[in-house]
Amino acid sequence: MMSLARPKQWVWILAVIFFWRCGSSGQKSCVRCDATGENSCEAGVSNETDKMMTHKKGSFPVSKTDEEWLELLGKDVYEITRRGGTERAFSGKYWDCKKEGVYLCACCDQALFHSEAKYASGTGWPSYYEPIAQNRVIERKDTSHGMVRTEVLCARCGAHLGHVFPDGPEPTGRRFCINSASLELRERRDKEKTETTRP
Repeated sequence: MMSLARPKQWVWILAVIFFWRCGSSGQKSCVRCDATGENSCEAGVSNETDKMMTHKKGSFPVSKTDEEWLELLGKDVYEITRRGGTERAFSGKYWDCKKEGVYLCACCDQALFHSEAKYASGTGWPSYYEPIAQNRVIERKDTSHGMVRTEVLCARCGAHLGHVFPDGPEPTGRRFCINSASLELRERRDKEKTETTRP
């Protein structure tokens, strides 16, 4: 008969392994790649400081210092877009938005996603099956939090937008899971064709 001490030892061993995995620092490399890794959406942690942006001023067409971004965006949007944070599921202003228009980057106003590509994913974050154009976003490998995911950044200013996963609908089969705080919706006006390109 197994003693009670042995199961307790296994619990401690598993706990040590879990905290070691969670505490390991994630590394990111800037790559354009297909979505890989966990078939789940954002972790729901508000301040993921280990995902802090590493791009220096001048590495994107639109660049500012951290102080300039903070003053421009405010604390909440800054934490998500410039420090890689994540808003809680079902808390963002666009997760259930059905208005027509173009979703712009909250930092630099680049057009990123069209409302026609938005769909109800049930995750609690705005989800799109494709960006307006592939050159509007940059995808890079994200190994933070013991997972392998593909992070999505604005190609114009490097803002953290969210992650992309390989479980979306046709025609792409991809799910761009984006923070509402990273976006601003430019609504389509009556009898006006929605803008899909920006200089």
